[in-house]
Amino acid sequence: MYKICWATGCFDSDLLAGFESAIADGVDVISLSVGSDPLDYYNDAIAIGTFAAIWKGIVVSCSAGNSGPGAKSVSNLAPWIFTIAASSIDRDFPAPAVLGNKESFRGESLFVSEDTPKILPLVYAGNAVVDGGNASDAGLCADPALFNKSMVKGAAVFCDRGGDIARVFKGFAVQQAGGAAMILGNDEASGNELIADAHVLPATLVDHADALTIKEYISTDPYPTAHIDFQGTKLGFKPAPAVTAFSSRGPNLITPEILKPDITAPGLNILAAWTGFAGPTGVPEDTRQVEFNIISGTSMSCPHVAGVTALLKAAKPKWSPAAIRSALMTSARTIDNTGKTITDKSTENATDPTAFGAGHIHPNAALNPGLIYDITPEDYVDFLCSLGYTESMLSVFVSSYDCSNSSISKPGDLNYPSFSAVFNQSMNSTYTSTFTRTVTNVGFPNSTYTVSVVNPQYVNVSVEPSTLAFEHAYQKLSYTLTLSAEPLLFIPENPEALSFGSLVWSDGYHKVQSPISCMWQG
Repeated sequence: MYKICWATGCFDSDLLAGFESAIADGVDVISLSVGSDPLDYYNDAIAIGTFAAIWKGIVVSCSAGNSGPGAKSVSNLAPWIFTIAASSIDRDFPAPAVLGNKESFRGESLFVSEDTPKILPLVYAGNAVVDGGNASDAGLCADPALFNKSMVKGAAVFCDRGGDIARVFKGFAVQQAGGAAMILGNDEASGNELIADAHVLPATLVDHADALTIKEYISTDPYPTAHIDFQGTKLGFKPAPAVTAFSSRGPNLITPEILKPDITAPGLNILAAWTGFAGPTGVPEDTRQVEFNIISGTSMSCPHVAGVTALLKAAKPKWSPAAIRSALMTSARTIDNTGKTITDKSTENATDPTAFGAGHIHPNAALNPGLIYDITPEDYVDFLCSLGYTESMLSVFVSSYDCSNSSISKPGDLNYPSFSAVFNQSMNSTYTSTFTRTVTNVGFPNSTYTVSVVNPQYVNVSVEPSTLAFEHAYQKLSYTLTLSAEPLLFIPENPEALSFGSLVWSDGYHKVQSPISCMWQG
C-alpha cells in the first residue's frame, strides 16, 4: 500500500510518487479509490500516473466516483484507466420502520438489537426546533443544539437525508439531544437506495417515497409512534445487482467518444476490513472497536475489480491490461437476478450504459471471452494525437512522439470494447459515425463468429463484414460499425438526447457483447 492522502487532502505530488513506487516495486495491479473533477488528460495527475503504469503492463482499476445520479459526473476518464461504477448485491440488512398505525416500511441498518422493539413517540426533527432555530437545518439533524430537547428526549426522531451531512452524524446529533432512535428518510436524489450504517443509536434508513408517507403520518396523527424491527442479515434479496444512486454517471465529459464508466461491480453494503483506531461510524465520540465494517462507495467496487484482474492476470499472464479489461467488459452481465435489465437504485427503473458501462462484472466468464479488443500503449498515444495534443501536452506521457504517423484519426477509432457516437446537430452533419475495430481470437482456433445488433432508438446500424472466420488462435480480424442517425428535435430544457443498443459477436458458445451509446447534441 502507498499512502497518498492525508487529513488535508490528496496531493498530485504524493499520488505520482505512489505510482512511481508501485511501478518500481513491480506490482501487477493497482487499485486507486481516488478521483477528481474531470480534467484534460495532460493536467490530470491520475491520468498521467496510470499511463506510466499501463506502459509497464500494470492493470489500473479506478473508482468512477460517488457523485451520482447526475449525468456527466463520472471521473477517471482516460481510456487506459479501468473505470468502475458501483452496484448492489443480493445481501440485505432489513430494519423495517413500523408506525403506530401498523404500517411497515422497508429500512436498512447495521444496528444490532436482540431486545423486543420498543414503541416510541415519533417526532419530525424539523418540528422539534428551538425557538429562533432554523427548521430546515433541524430537519436535516445538522446539530443537536438546534433541537428542542424536551420534544426529542426519549423519542424516535425522523430526519431528512442530505445537506452534505453524513448519515451517521445525523444519528449522533439525535443521540446528543436525548433522542432514543432515528428514522432517516432519503431525499429525492437518493430515491430508493438504502445504505446500511453502524449507527450509534437504534436507527434505520427508508426510501424517499416512504419518507414522505411517514412525514404525512407524523403531521396527521395526534399521537404518532414508531418502532424499528432489526432483523439482522438476509440473503437472496431481489432485484440485484442494481446501480447505486451515488455511483457517478456518464457520458464522458472530456472525450464523449469513449464510454465511461467501463463496468460496474459490488459497491453497496460491502464487508470490509476496518482499523481499530476509529469507530465504525467515524464519529470521533464513537469508541466502539470492530475488525470489519460495512462500507459503500465506488471505493468498494474498484478493489473488487482489482482483485478479479489479479486472478485473470495470473491465469493469462501474457495478456495486456487492455485485453484483461476487454475480457471483463465483453463478458459482463446486463441482466439482474429477476431476468430484467439492471435497474437504478434511485428510481428502480431500468438503467443504461452511462450508469453500468458494459454491465456487471462476471469473473468466471472473463476467463474464456472468445474474442478480445487489444490496445497497445502506442495506440493510446495515437489517441491523444487524435485529440490534437501538442508536443508539450504529449511530453507528460512520452519523451517524444511523431503524431504524423498516428494510426488513429479520431478518438472513436481507439480499439475500445464499447462504442460511443456523438451527433452534433448544430454543425449540420450527416449524423453518421463509423468505427473500426480489431478483435483477437482467444477462443477456439477454428471458429466463425456472426454478429447481431440491437439498434439504438433513432439509429440504423450496419456491420461489415457480418461474419468473422478465424483459422487459428490469436489471429486478428477487423470489422467496421456504421451508425446512421436521424436528426432529433429538442426542447430548450433538454438540449441533449441519448439512446443505447448493443453489438454481439457469437460463435454459438461465446457471446462477446459491446454496448453502443449515441448522443445527440443540439
